Amino acid sequence: MKKFLTMMALALGSTSFMSVSALHAAELKPDMEAAKSKVAMCIGCHGIADYRTAFPEVYHVPKIGGQNAKYIENALKEYSKGDRKFQTMHGIAATLTEQDIVDIAAYYAAQTASTPVNPQK
Repeated sequence: MKKFLTMMALALGSTSFMSVSALHAAELKPDMEAAKSKVAMCIGCHGIADYRTAFPEVYHVPKIGGQNAKYIENALKEYSKGDRKFQTMHGIAATLTEQDIVDIAAYYAAQTASTPVNPQK
């Protein structure tokens, strides 16, 4: 009986924690102004207008402007956890907060083919 009660308590506790985490993630709103400084680490590989690094040629780095925000969020989370394999992206994504991920994803999702990709200019 003790074992059953312990298992039930653990199950309820983990469910509550996941619900709180999901609720917290749902509350995050993208901050497009903050995103402009956060994407500085992204634009070197994912696109500066009229500029190409060696990486897209060698590694086929995608231009992510206009991509779905949820897709970008999920990709960054997978790189952060190591589920997607690319050392550079893992190193960058592992430093991002949930808010950073939401901001960066929204920033790139809002771009179109004609959007300048360097927000500092």
